Amino acid sequence: MHLLRKPARWAVAAACGILAATALPAAAAHGAGPAGAPPVPERYAHQQLAWQPCKNGSLECAAMSVPRDWYHPDAGPSLTVAVSRHRAADPAARRGVLMMAAGGPGASGLGRPAGLASYAPKLAAAYDIVGFDQRGVGASTKVVCSDQEAVDALFGSGDLRDRSEQAVRRTLDRTRDFVRDCRRNSGDLLPYITTDQAVHDMDLYRSLLGADKVSYYGPSYATFLGAYYATEFPRRVDRVVLDSNIGFTGSWQAFMTGQPLSFQRRFEEDFLPWLAKNDATYHQGRTPQEAKARYEGLRAALREHPLDLDGTVITPNHLDAAATGAVYSGDFFPDLAAALGVLGDPDSAPPAARQALAQKLKHPMEAGFAADFFSVVCSDTPWTRSTSYWVRKSEADALSHPMAGARELTFASVCAAWPRSTAPHIEVTGKGLPPVLMLNSVHDPATHYEGALRAHRGFAGSRLITVGGGDHGVYQSHNSCVDTYVEDFLVEGRLPAQDTTCEGKPLPDPAAGPGRPS
Repeated sequence: MHLLRKPARWAVAAACGILAATALPAAAAHGAGPAGAPPVPERYAHQQLAWQPCKNGSLECAAMSVPRDWYHPDAGPSLTVAVSRHRAADPAARRGVLMMAAGGPGASGLGRPAGLASYAPKLAAAYDIVGFDQRGVGASTKVVCSDQEAVDALFGSGDLRDRSEQAVRRTLDRTRDFVRDCRRNSGDLLPYITTDQAVHDMDLYRSLLGADKVSYYGPSYATFLGAYYATEFPRRVDRVVLDSNIGFTGSWQAFMTGQPLSFQRRFEEDFLPWLAKNDATYHQGRTPQEAKARYEGLRAALREHPLDLDGTVITPNHLDAAATGAVYSGDFFPDLAAALGVLGDPDSAPPAARQALAQKLKHPMEAGFAADFFSVVCSDTPWTRSTSYWVRKSEADALSHPMAGARELTFASVCAAWPRSTAPHIEVTGKGLPPVLMLNSVHDPATHYEGALRAHRGFAGSRLITVGGGDHGVYQSHNSCVDTYVEDFLVEGRLPAQDTTCEGKPLPDPAAGPGRPS
């Protein structure tokens, strides 16, 4: 099991500031979802978004006030959702609003409209591109669980592949402590950090923008968010693109228990052959089998003697976290290969390389990300609550698919101990919706193709573009085939008549220079 986003340690996230909102009538009414949320109180429906320049300069930002609980909007204090926008570059060609969201759950979406506008001038001309930090995240009202030291111990200390009774007990104790901290620090907020509550925030945002409908682009967890939004507010969506899909027609448990296989597959069938092909550069073995043995040898050495890398203690869990993070994109393969070299012979590595790697590996998961991730994943859909079931299942998965299977007990036992959720069941079928464009690569480690296929088959009217390779997030990755399909659909409304395919991006060739394909 792993995070549903490209990890921050291999990528740079945008940041944006917010300012408070004042009241003014909205142009389009917010509607209640099918689960029966009551009408929106005027203090929310009639607020004005007080737009001001964001910190990064290219966006406008504001703060939106939302009910803590959309089903009881007058109960409890309000929450703040930070929102952003990039105005359409060509007002004469503007066709509406394109809303986008971030992955995770737990990643920030506030700065993302700037990146999309820069990447896709056609979209920037045709749309006001808008984003937000989901409730619980970033500049919005945040959910708080354990501090960073405790989260580091939860995911980094010891060896999560160790199945001894003492090690299993230690993992279960730490997960219970994490849930205890969430209850203690955010207990009155936890029931409302869900996808269902968030899509009501999205529809209020649409209303305050004065848009009758919005188009939508969402990668990774944002596919779950987008599918829920379209299901609960079907008359409010126009053109929808879902990129790297969670199995949103089923449960989080069913989806996430498929991740050990998909991460192992990506590592063994894509990364290790690439690493062996480039042995002249990285010296990790001339065959995939040799490269895997070298990796496992390094991992065993870290288990016996954790490495102090410029003040950061590196355990086998840090190594596995780095590997699972790097296989999200072929562009990250050289980073992981270089990291293996530094960890295998740290004394020969330049000081700058040691320091940079120590910073990248320091936190296997950020504390703020963990708080929102588990709040959403554990509350949206039911989980098996038997600890003994997860001990048995994780032991089997750690043997067959150790890279991510070793973490299964940590992830699942948090959700097994989570406060029982009152989130409504949302049946996602696609019925009554305009056609939706779905994208997924065949070896995506985080949002596995098997889950995407199930979601596609259960989502009426959707078209699936199957992309070669295993990159997670195939739009905005400089794949011209994918980019053409997405932008033709969002700008011109052209959708493939049937499911189709695109080739994946070539993997990098270190001998040809940075960024050059092999």
